[in-house]
Amino acid sequence: MRILVVEDDMVIASQLAKALERERYQVDVVRDGVSGEHQARSENYGLIVLDIMLPERDGWTVCENLRRSKIRTPILMLTARDDVDDRVRGLDAGADDYLPKPFDLRELMARIRALQRRDKVNRSGTIAIDDLEIDTVGHVVKRAGQVLQLTRREYTLLEALARNEGRTLTREAILERVWENEESQPNTVNFHVVSLRRKVDQDHARKLIHTVHGIGYVLKVTE
Repeated sequence: MRILVVEDDMVIASQLAKALERERYQVDVVRDGVSGEHQARSENYGLIVLDIMLPERDGWTVCENLRRSKIRTPILMLTARDDVDDRVRGLDAGADDYLPKPFDLRELMARIRALQRRDKVNRSGTIAIDDLEIDTVGHVVKRAGQVLQLTRREYTLLEALARNEGRTLTREAILERVWENEESQPNTVNFHVVSLRRKVDQDHARKLIHTVHGIGYVLKVTE
């Protein structure tokens, strides 16, 4: 797999490139946001590792511009700032994951492998998470073999959460990118999540849909 690293710190960029190459990835490195965006548009990458604080153009803007252009390459954002507002802004910009600096290279590799698995699932017609099965072609959802009767909005919400397994979707992202309805209020999302959770999780010991307080919702398997 070919990876684009957009990082202006030469030491960090060099360490990243060497670590990725040891794992047999092909790596291109650029050191400013404008060049990073141009490179991402020009070449076919399996993953983009994108710093937030970049010269010329910040990572948030690069990510937003790529998503507006329908470039769906998974993006892992690096940030030296790990507060909730920064994480929310990165998720709203369209990032798939984030990693605060300083980070352990083992964690970076684990997150890259997770993004690869997620992207592979996203390209297939069926999403299977625990005993939840989603046929994205026929729009049929089953939990433990039982078909769930979902409304259109519930289905699109569940599919979006499943395609982003383990990644938090903010209420604003659900309104704007999942439902493409910027006029509704975040409370509308809360209402549909409650209804969806009742249908998906109520009769099962293992809960799949979880609230991330202050941010949004995530679908993941927990013990």
